[in-house]
Parts: sequence; structure tokens; C-alpha cells
Amino acid sequence: MTEQEEFPSVLEAVRKIVGKLRDNGAEAEEKRRVPEANLTLLEQADVFRMAVPRRFGGLALGVAEQAEVVQEIGRGCPSTGWDMTVWLTGAQMAALYPDETQAEVFAGGSTRVSIGFAPTGKIVPTDGGYILNGSWSYNSGCHSADWDCVAVMLDHPDGTAEEFIAIVPMSEFVVTDDWDVSAGSGTGSATATAKDVFVPTRRVAGYGELMLGTTGDRWNSDVAGRGYGIVSFIMAQYAAMAIGIARGAYELFLGRLPGRGITYTTWDDQSQHPLTQVQVATAANKIDAAEALSGTWLRVLQERADAGEQPTDEEKAVIRGQTSFAAHLAKEAVELLFTASGASVIKRSVPFQRYHRDILGFSLHALTQVNVNLELQGRVLLGLEPDTDIL
Repeated sequence: MTEQEEFPSVLEAVRKIVGKLRDNGAEAEEKRRVPEANLTLLEQADVFRMAVPRRFGGLALGVAEQAEVVQEIGRGCPSTGWDMTVWLTGAQMAALYPDETQAEVFAGGSTRVSIGFAPTGKIVPTDGGYILNGSWSYNSGCHSADWDCVAVMLDHPDGTAEEFIAIVPMSEFVVTDDWDVSAGSGTGSATATAKDVFVPTRRVAGYGELMLGTTGDRWNSDVAGRGYGIVSFIMAQYAAMAIGIARGAYELFLGRLPGRGITYTTWDDQSQHPLTQVQVATAANKIDAAEALSGTWLRVLQERADAGEQPTDEEKAVIRGQTSFAAHLAKEAVELLFTASGASVIKRSVPFQRYHRDILGFSLHALTQVNVNLELQGRVLLGLEPDTDIL
């Protein structure tokens, strides 16, 4: 099958399981990780092949196609949607390692790669590679991952330090079940620890090389069409997930309206109240505006990738601002509908409250905070330097 034939099949398969993903949301929260049932459903829908190169049996879908699928997953289960953004970004990173490493990671054509972006580990050179030690908290999806990309520091003899990212089989880590939070509980973002783990040289790459896609010894170093830039890619998927969460919350709000009155008033049908009508319209417009804005950065990313180029630093800064702003609009839509839902919405048996808590929690991540990203975008719009290398 061609990509044009495969993508609609994946998207349709995911749309069919949105309800089941949503039904499993309570289990995700209780177990504090994505349930096996959700993993099985997504595996059957081929979503774990989306970012895998075609030469390894993957689908190699474009960033826009992947984002559309992530949006649907977020509509069904916010925590599962969050982990999908991580696993897909991990697969994008894996495709930047040497051929020999790619063959290992992508064996079988379907894979889940988690990420520990904080450089809280160290590597020490040894024959044929490095010895890895460290712990990475907030390691989303690590329980269910096949591999983990972890940021590490290498101390040089002259006293300087350099950042690298090692890709390591998840089986080499010990996972501490310490994920106990009020939002995003189902993401399973536990702590993974490596102790005296040997990592071959082929599985270690410079941070800058991976961020800019300049790593060598790989077949796809000059293949156009899929080189989006890691930070821009994950921000695009994050925004898609947030829009999906908002769409799911919107559906849940409308589904709860029939037969609902407004307590301590004469209104026996909330949908007849003008304020409810304004709230619904405002929320719908915020969600639609966020999705419309997504077309801007998705177009820039694909045009650059098709030309075999990275987006410019200015474009990357704007993408960070636009994606976080769109996600902020989605969050505002959920907050607005939550306030219009009545006290019963706080019951754990009501799925809406989970969507509300999760999107609030996700917006606090260091990379997704809207004011930080708008400041970055504003700097380049004013002709200033981005003042960060997290692009």
C-alpha cells in the first residue's frame, strides 16, 4: 500500500477505537500508566509504525498525518495522547542515529521510544562505547517503551562537559513506580534508572547533532520529506494532542447536557440558557481557531522537510509560540466548559474531570508553558535573538 492509502486506514482505525480508549481512561489513572488494552488497540491500528522509516517496515507518515492521528488519540484518552507524542518523537530521534542503530530500534517495523530530556545521567568512555549511569524522572511512557532516549553529560579531561543522547533498550533500566500525581496520572511518567550499563558507540549521538539532524553514517541523511527538527516536531504533536483533548471534552460536555437543568433556578434545560449557548460557541471557536492555526506550522515544517532543510531558528521560535498558543486556546476551551458543568463534574466517574485535570497538568511542562513560548516568539518577531538553543 502507498502512504496515500495507508494513512486513511490508520486514521479510520483510530477513530473507531476512540470510545474504547475513553472507557479505559479510569483504568489508566488507577494503574498510573497506559493500559495494555489501549496499547493493543493502538498496535492493531498501526500507530506505532507511523514514524518508522519504510525501509524497516514502517509507514513514515508526514508530520501532519501523525498529528491528525495524535489528535484522535487525545480525544479518546489524554494520557495516552501525551505518551503518543513522546513515543513518536522518540522514533523521530531514533531515525537520526547510524544505520546499524536504526536497524536495531526499528526491527519489526513497530516501536515505542520514550525520552528523558533532562541531562541527569553521565557516560564514561570505555572500549567500544560508554558506561552509563543516571536516573531520569518524568520519563513518560517508560513502562510500555521498547527503548529510551536519555540525555547525558560527558566530562572531558579539560574540565568541560558535553551533552549527548544515548538510546538504550528499556530492559536495561530499572523503573521505579513513583508516578503519583493529580494530572496526567495515566502517562506512567515514572523514574528510570541505569546503573553501569554499557552503551555501544553507535547508540550515542551529540545533542546538537540530533536537534539539527546532522548525524552521519545513516542512509536517510539526505532523504527529503521527514526531517522536521525534534523540538518543532514534538511541539506540533503536543498541540495536536491538546486540540484532541479539547474536542473530547467538548463532546463529553454536550453529551451531559440532555435532561440537565440549572440547580436552584427555574431553568430545567441548561441548553436553553443564553450563557450556556455563549459558552459552547466560545469553546467551539477556540478549538477551531487552534486547529486552523496548526495548518501554519505544519505547512512550514513540511515545506522545509521536502526541501531537505531544517526550519530556520526564527521559524522554530515562531512554531514554539504558535503551538503553545494553540494548546492554550484548547485549554481555555476545556476550562470554560468545566465551569459550566455543575458540581457533579468533579466525580471521578465523570470522564470530563480527567480531561480538565490532564490538560491543565500538561500545560505546566517546561517546554509547553505558553508565556515562555510567546516570549520566545516575540523576541524573533522583534528582530532579537531567540536566546535559547532549545529549538
